[in-house]
Amino acid sequence: MGKLRAGKTTIIALCGKGGVGKTSISATIVKLLAENPESKVLAIDADPAVGLATALGITVRKTVDDIRNDLIRRVEMGQGGGRAEMVSQLDYEMLTALEEYRNLAFIAIGRPEKDGCYCQVNHILKDLIAALAENFDYVVIDGEAGIEQVNRRVMEQVSHLILVSDASAKGLNVVKTIQAVAASAIQFEKAGLILNRLRGEQEREKLSIPTNLNCLGWIPEDDAVRTFDMEGRSLLTLPDCRALRAVKSCMALLGLPKSIILNPSVLPGSSGGPTGPRRFATAPE
Repeated sequence: MGKLRAGKTTIIALCGKGGVGKTSISATIVKLLAENPESKVLAIDADPAVGLATALGITVRKTVDDIRNDLIRRVEMGQGGGRAEMVSQLDYEMLTALEEYRNLAFIAIGRPEKDGCYCQVNHILKDLIAALAENFDYVVIDGEAGIEQVNRRVMEQVSHLILVSDASAKGLNVVKTIQAVAASAIQFEKAGLILNRLRGEQEREKLSIPTNLNCLGWIPEDDAVRTFDMEGRSLLTLPDCRALRAVKSCMALLGLPKSIILNPSVLPGSSGGPTGPRRFATAPE
C-alpha cells in the first residue's frame, strides 16, 4: 500500500453486501464521532440507494451526480467553458449540495453515472471531494458492496476500511472478495471486519471467518435499532443501547478515535440544541 497523503483527516470507508446493516453502522459511527463538538465530521453517502441520508434523518436536495450530469449536459451543448471555469462551477455546486448542522456535514454521491467517457469531469469532482474532506477531522463513507466503486467515484485513499457482514454465507463471501481486491483497489492504513445482527457469541463461534480478516467484533440484534429503522427515525438520536456500545468497542480496536463521548445534548433536535438544524430537512426526533 502506498503512503496516504499528509493531513489530519481520518477517512473511514464501510463496504459490504446490501442488506447486512452497513448503513446503520455507518450512521452509528457518524453519531459517535459527531457527539464530540470539537470534531468536524463529514458523512458521504456513496451508495446509490442513498440510505445513509434516511438513517441520519436528512433529505437530499442535490447529489454529486446531479451536479455532474448537469455539467455534462452543458458541455454537450457547448456551454461548459474551459477547465478553470468548470472547476469554479463544480466547486460552487458542490457547496450547494452540502447539508450542514453544527459540526456535521453530509453529501450524497448519487446514482451511477450515465454511460460515456467524461474523465475530466470525473477527475475534477474527485479532486473537489478530496479537497472538501480536508476541512474535516473525520470523513465517514457509506460505500457500495465493491470497494472499487469508492475508488472510482469518491476517493482513492482512506485511512480505515471497515467491512461489514451478517452471519450469512453470502455476506461473508462478499467481504472475502472485497478483502481480496482491496489492496489493489484503494489505499488504506487499517482494515477490519464487523459482524452485524448476531444473536450471541455462540452464533459467532459457528462462523468461518477467514484468518486474513481482522475481526473487530460483532453487533447484536438490537430492538432499539430495529425500532428506529422501522419508524424511519434518525439514528443520530439513538439512545445508549447494546448495538451502540458494540460499535463503539469495534471502533476502539481500530483506534477510532482516542475518546468518544456519549453526549446527546450536542445532537440536532436534542434538548441542548436549537429546535431545528440548518439545512437538515427535518430535525432528528
